[in-house]
Amino acid sequence: MTSAGNTCDDEDTFKILIATDIHLGYLEKDAVRGNDTFVTFDEIMKYAMQYEVDFVLLGGDLFHDNKPSRKTMHCCMEGMRKYCMGDRPIVFEILSDQAVNFSQSKFPWVNYLDENLNISIPVFSVHGNHDDPTGADGLCAIDLLSCAGLVNHFGRSRSVEKLEISPVLLQKGSTKVALYGIGSIPDERLYRMFVHNQVTMLRPREEEESWFNLFVIHQNRSKHGATNYIPEQFLDDFLDLVVWGHEHECKIAPVRNEQQLFYVTQPGSSVVTSLSPGEAVKKHIGLLRVKGKKMNLQKIPLQTVRQFFIQDVTLSDHPELFSPEQPNVTTKVQAFCQEKIEEMLEEAERERLGNPLTPEKPLIRLRVDYSGGFEAFNTMRFCQKFVDRVANPKDILHFMRHREAKDNVKEEGMDFEALLSRPASEVLQLRVEDLVKEYFQTAEKNVQLSLLTEQGMGKAVQEFVDKEERDAIEELINYQLEKTQRYLRERRVEATEEKIDEEIRRFRESKKNTAEEDEEVKEAINRAKSHRDRSDPVREDDLDLSDDAAAMETDEDAAPAPPIRGRGRGSRGARGQSTSKRGRARGAASQSGRGGRGQKSLSSPVKTKSIMDAFLAPTQRSSRASVPKSYAEEITIEDSDSDDNVSFGKASRATHKTSSLCSRGKGSQSQSQSFKGVCFDDSDDEEFDPFKSSRRQK
Repeated sequence: MTSAGNTCDDEDTFKILIATDIHLGYLEKDAVRGNDTFVTFDEIMKYAMQYEVDFVLLGGDLFHDNKPSRKTMHCCMEGMRKYCMGDRPIVFEILSDQAVNFSQSKFPWVNYLDENLNISIPVFSVHGNHDDPTGADGLCAIDLLSCAGLVNHFGRSRSVEKLEISPVLLQKGSTKVALYGIGSIPDERLYRMFVHNQVTMLRPREEEESWFNLFVIHQNRSKHGATNYIPEQFLDDFLDLVVWGHEHECKIAPVRNEQQLFYVTQPGSSVVTSLSPGEAVKKHIGLLRVKGKKMNLQKIPLQTVRQFFIQDVTLSDHPELFSPEQPNVTTKVQAFCQEKIEEMLEEAERERLGNPLTPEKPLIRLRVDYSGGFEAFNTMRFCQKFVDRVANPKDILHFMRHREAKDNVKEEGMDFEALLSRPASEVLQLRVEDLVKEYFQTAEKNVQLSLLTEQGMGKAVQEFVDKEERDAIEELINYQLEKTQRYLRERRVEATEEKIDEEIRRFRESKKNTAEEDEEVKEAINRAKSHRDRSDPVREDDLDLSDDAAAMETDEDAAPAPPIRGRGRGSRGARGQSTSKRGRARGAASQSGRGGRGQKSLSSPVKTKSIMDAFLAPTQRSSRASVPKSYAEEITIEDSDSDDNVSFGKASRATHKTSSLCSRGKGSQSQSQSFKGVCFDDSDDEEFDPFKSSRRQK
């Protein structure tokens, strides 16, 4: 399909080609896969010229290495000069201050306005974590392309404390686009900036509501740790579309964030860089059309991407074929694995027929779970059978073993990996309380709950994780412990271990899934909040100023610690109720034998508190600084696998918060296009008009 045959591509419609994580130069020395990234990049830039887009928008990680080789840099510059230079006129204008947008460049203006260059398709790009600025001068590979006039590098920031994002303001006819961008920043640092309100997104003063706000970000979208990601709720709600880079799974269908009321598209990578399930999803790039406040995103499948098939098998699920006791079980397992690989190769051949652009040798990964007494065999010898048929003959097989439950385990730490060893799309839909309940129901007997309930503990952990109520777990434990003790005293239980355990189990079962259990959680949370409100900062006269200088060092985001009493000189080695010559015990906690930590804890930087810290004694945590409260809810991210056209609407924020959710079916397109219209098209060769519905209402 060419833009000449599409009537909706008028003088008021922006056409933007969107791609992220191209990773030029990945495995460039591999004999089979060495040219994959270069061939796919050429296909992407060819689409830009074929669809006559206004500009190309890249979401980071254009290069795989921070210092790309000469071959990689040459192929990149060759493709951009081949497809992005020419006599085709640029029909949109830039309205913002270019000296602010490109302040880090020696040529602070957009490349198509340079009188020495003849640009037909401008390229705007932020940097990713693979090609981020380094060194004393803070330069990256994209800066080389910017200096050569091939790329407009925006979204840079040198400050590590605060971030001010000034948009690139573009106008084509009556359509105005405000292009925001953040180059890759360490997730923990950017998370801290958002929490402390140090991220500011500037907006145009005139006709603020008439701009289509497009935002490009290159960070972790899925949660990898307490602060090792960026929640979507951190972003401003005036945005219309967020292009999310860094995540390699292709989820290019726009998904609405129900809390912030903007849409998020995740194009994913254009090359397979890891043999994981997320990379097996079909690779696409997007053609975004913007007219006024409406948008349409058409996904374009990439034909030159190497095929990748992955499958999981569990040997213990096939007792009719083999068992660990059989003498020739290894031979049978090898034959079984070979059969599975042959099936994937046949499927790859069927899909490749009729498409000469697809590379001949596919990527194959078979993950074998050999739990239950089976043994792994020599994979190198086995994989030699497919050396001429697959692109990754050295790592076709991957053996893994799940932990088996044991009844006689004495001391074994809690392992949450088994709960999270599932597809990423499924993990994103899990709730904290569900994980807690599932863990304790499947845990070994020695770590199952006997006093607390799964529901109560799950809610307390949810308060800890989502709302950072750091005392919620401890207060719940204390409250339920006190209540159980009162119950046992009232029942006058015989002082034997068996009788006490029996009464505790009976008391625990009597309140499961009842209003009483909910009241216990509420009371514990109220206690935690009141305990937090009563906390006082450390007074200067409480500190021992004669201690080591290291004790006075604090992290840049450290908060005042609660008061610590009873400190004396020479008390570094004191613990508990010790009154030896080495000094008094530190803190009031020493009187109760709980091992409270005193001034020494001030010497270490403040760290984000983990869930396990909540089970420590209060005095062990007294010197930890508080972290500002996070957002309370997380949005479940869904991916649409349907090939049908999906249209959905985005109403104005004041109206939409009180209205019901619009239908996403085909028949509701006229209704969904009102206000901020959005149309998503999966068809690759049908002509369509995303802007033929109702006008924008006020």
